[in-house]
Amino acid sequence: MKKTAFTRFHEELGAKMVPFAGYTMPIEYQGINAEHIHIRENAGVFDVSHMGEIWVKGPDALSFIQYVTSNDASVLQDGKVQYTCFPNGRGGIVDDLLVYRIDAVTYLLVVNAANIQKDWDHLCKYAPQFNITPGKELYDASDEICQLAVQGPNALEIVQKICDCDIRDMEYYTFRKCTVAGIPQAILSTTGYTGAGGCEIYVANSDGEKLWKELFAAGNQYGLVPVGLGARDTLRLEMGFCLYGNDIDDTTSPLEAGLGWITKFSEAKGDFIDKTFLLEQKARGVPRKLAGFKMVDRGVPRHGYSVCTSDGTKIGSVTSGNMSPMLKIGIGMAYVEPDYAKPETEIYINVRDRLLKAVVVRPPFYKKQ
Repeated sequence: MKKTAFTRFHEELGAKMVPFAGYTMPIEYQGINAEHIHIRENAGVFDVSHMGEIWVKGPDALSFIQYVTSNDASVLQDGKVQYTCFPNGRGGIVDDLLVYRIDAVTYLLVVNAANIQKDWDHLCKYAPQFNITPGKELYDASDEICQLAVQGPNALEIVQKICDCDIRDMEYYTFRKCTVAGIPQAILSTTGYTGAGGCEIYVANSDGEKLWKELFAAGNQYGLVPVGLGARDTLRLEMGFCLYGNDIDDTTSPLEAGLGWITKFSEAKGDFIDKTFLLEQKARGVPRKLAGFKMVDRGVPRHGYSVCTSDGTKIGSVTSGNMSPMLKIGIGMAYVEPDYAKPETEIYINVRDRLLKAVVVRPPFYKKQ
């Protein structure tokens, strides 16, 4: 198992460590619910160094990215970030990812930890068509970079104390290169996966220890705490954010997953993998839709549970589900037949052979009052 630049800190602090995407990662410290609430109300730090970082450079970088992703990267300006996905050529999704535009000929792709090799192989397959050479214009820097996500309403105030530029006015889905904790040229972005505000900080592995110590020294007066990946999952679920491997995968199209907003068919976008298939699917309608739901009856929905009508007829399956730490009710997402995906529709979740009532709702499930 690989270790991140912060593994020893997790172990020293008594985190429960588990294997994840080839790494040993902290799943929780003091408990998932407590950590979840602390993020919503204060601030916490996730080690997300297991995420992948792939550079794309050169005069053909944009054309390459336009072809292999679903969104229109031509609208990006320096310092902007875009959410998108890799269509797989068979109507499914290789991965969802973030595209950072450094400048007109330099882009950083941030991909999911479990998919780094798959994504790399996928990119290498199409790179030669755009004069992109793997190992040169296309470069996997995943093992060289560590990343901390500082999330919560107090996150930016804490990070500001160790940052040489003003970050409190940064817009959502932007980034800056600045000196953080005395580390020059750190990438600081505001994308988030919790809906609680905050930022991500990318530095070289060799600078990880310094970043950790300086960050927690700055956050001491605020009660900054380390948080495990368990709370990261419950936080993203409360927002209705997709998790690759659960809500989207190689068998789901972005249109089925409600990701039509990152699937562009404009003239500026041009051709891309699966464009024809997705246009046809858009025209005829999707066979299923990803819908959010909250439980009416008491129960906790889980991945793989059947979604049914009141008479037990199966109409779909739960992809993500859990008890919401903020709402104190079960929430989830599921692929269902289109007629059952409309908000306020009653559905039933088969929980241990009991049909429990739920109602379809439009995420986010939790909104700060």
